[in-house]
Amino acid sequence: MRRRDVIKGSAALAAEWWAGIPAAGAAAGSPRPNGVQFSYAALKGQARALANDIYRPPSTRLPAPISALDADQYQSIRFRPDRALWAKDKVRFRASMFHLGMFYRTPVHIFEVADGRAYEIAYDPAMFDVARSGLDNVRFPKDLGFAGFRLMYHTDWSRDVVAFLGASYFRAVGGTLQYGQSARGLAIDCGMDRAEEFPLFIAFFLERPERDSGRLTVYGLLDSPSAAGAYRFDIYPADTLVMDVDAAVYPRRAIDRIGIAPLSSMFLSGENDHRIRSDWRPEIHDADGLALWTGPGEWIWRPLSNPAEMRVNTFLDEHPRGFGLLQRDRVFDHYQDDSVYYERRPSVWVEPKNDWGKGAVMLVELPSEDETADNIVAFWNPASRPQRGQELLYAYRLHWGERLPAATPLARVIATRAGLGGPPGQKRPYFSWRFVVDFAGGSLGLMARDAKVEPVVSASRGQIEFAVARTLESINGYRATFDLRPDVLGGAPIDLRLFLRADGEPLSETWIYQWTPPLKP
Repeated sequence: MRRRDVIKGSAALAAEWWAGIPAAGAAAGSPRPNGVQFSYAALKGQARALANDIYRPPSTRLPAPISALDADQYQSIRFRPDRALWAKDKVRFRASMFHLGMFYRTPVHIFEVADGRAYEIAYDPAMFDVARSGLDNVRFPKDLGFAGFRLMYHTDWSRDVVAFLGASYFRAVGGTLQYGQSARGLAIDCGMDRAEEFPLFIAFFLERPERDSGRLTVYGLLDSPSAAGAYRFDIYPADTLVMDVDAAVYPRRAIDRIGIAPLSSMFLSGENDHRIRSDWRPEIHDADGLALWTGPGEWIWRPLSNPAEMRVNTFLDEHPRGFGLLQRDRVFDHYQDDSVYYERRPSVWVEPKNDWGKGAVMLVELPSEDETADNIVAFWNPASRPQRGQELLYAYRLHWGERLPAATPLARVIATRAGLGGPPGQKRPYFSWRFVVDFAGGSLGLMARDAKVEPVVSASRGQIEFAVARTLESINGYRATFDLRPDVLGGAPIDLRLFLRADGEPLSETWIYQWTPPLKP
């Protein structure tokens, strides 16, 4: 699954609802007809109506010259800044549109909402500069439509802070102004033994912001063979960009695995996983771990990996307090990439705002040999299987940036490494694998030199050996090491669990890991 080309299918437009909405020009100040009344409640009603109807996939055919665009040609298409929505208004936001082409073949209806009425933004080829794409002599259909949109903020009109493009995918930046991982509106059947279904936002409604407001509200209508949905996004750009999300999902059928608040990221290689050895860079990832703050209050850190085959981990919980895919490693030297700057990629934290009940955070890790592929997915999966006719209501807050609102008061994992176990310089009578986990923060820097800090380690199978924790002055923390001697080589993955303790009290968050022994030592 690639972040730029996952979109191969979409959902039907509910044409009856907006067929009467007259089009308006994208530039502010264009003459506008009366539009139609709009509200989030009406959008929910439309989503419910879609779910009660049969799914009608739209055509994804594009004019041949547009369909034939390669990546460089497509990316050369530029939306003209003077045609941006609200470009002539004294507000803090502007919106520009993405052109159809390459992997984005299904048009999305985009509307402006003002004074409680919706006005469709009509496609006009003059909105785009296509000189470098080879399309300058092409006649564009007047009803071609858009692929998505991006938002700019008044602090820098030349750079976007949010982008909605492809299926139900969207991305945002924090203070580093760097894109990284994506979020989605909904995931269906992710990590199962059949093809995943990618719901699509088929229409967006951008509410005209108040003059001095730092908030922009976007509504989305989602559709797919299995479900329809209505979404509201309240977006607040800042050093940590915040999105308040309200989602109403209406299943068309019983759904075996639904993903609420799904996050998609990339992990190719890291200090804990060197399966891909052909790249010159030490580490390549948008996020290096899954963080969990469980309902009972436990903080868990699960380093990500690039497995040889798909892995699906399930973390049961009730009333989760939060979870996210985080980029904890912020050191340029660990990546050495002066082109895309992985150390600047924003972490994303999901904070539930209503009662999510029982369920599980699920982590799907897919094998990948390409850094443009999103091979990591994390989402909330409710315990009850969604059924046709239900209304699923979820409210949550997304935080995009380096500084997140929730952090454990205990010591955090800052590095995970692994390699051959056993005493160095001696003949190894059996195979074992060593794990080295560094902890910093919390009260570790205040511990007395003679403090008895112990690593508490467990494994689902095999034998733990040589477990020890010792101070590591370079990080003002502790390093825990242990060897795992597997009972048999190969076989099912082994689940590992580790935390630091002193005087019977935990000093650190809980590190968990999954490791598969090799078939041969």
